[in-house]
Amino acid sequence: GSAPYLGGGFGHFYAYAPEKIEYAIDRFAMETKRQMDVLDRRLAESEYLAGPDYTIADMAVWPWYGGLAKGRIYNDSGEFLAVQEYKHVQRWADAIDARPAVKRGRMVNRLSGDPAYQLHERHDASDFETKTQDKLLAAE
Repeated sequence: GSAPYLGGGFGHFYAYAPEKIEYAIDRFAMETKRQMDVLDRRLAESEYLAGPDYTIADMAVWPWYGGLAKGRIYNDSGEFLAVQEYKHVQRWADAIDARPAVKRGRMVNRLSGDPAYQLHERHDASDFETKTQDKLLAAE
């Protein structure tokens, strides 16, 4: 349920809609907070969503709710939604964020931020070592 409520609902009305519609923001914020609470309660019982192991469930949900928990999406929405209160979601988001493959994946197609973490195109595994923007800029 993350895409329609967090992305299409809350994210749209909070960050992108040309008019700030208080009812829509509040409606989707409450549903997003409800889902954060469900996620937090589940993660209080288990290291990952489906149990003790990292699975496709975590891979599917983490970009949305991990991104929200870490303040990476929708401007200052994390403060607005009080995401720091969801301690188990924070732990889970940090654990996934620390995975080497996740770190590499977050670099691909990134066009902003620290040039050392921007890999505009990936064609080979060695690109992570040789073609990040900091290295390309230094070679010019």
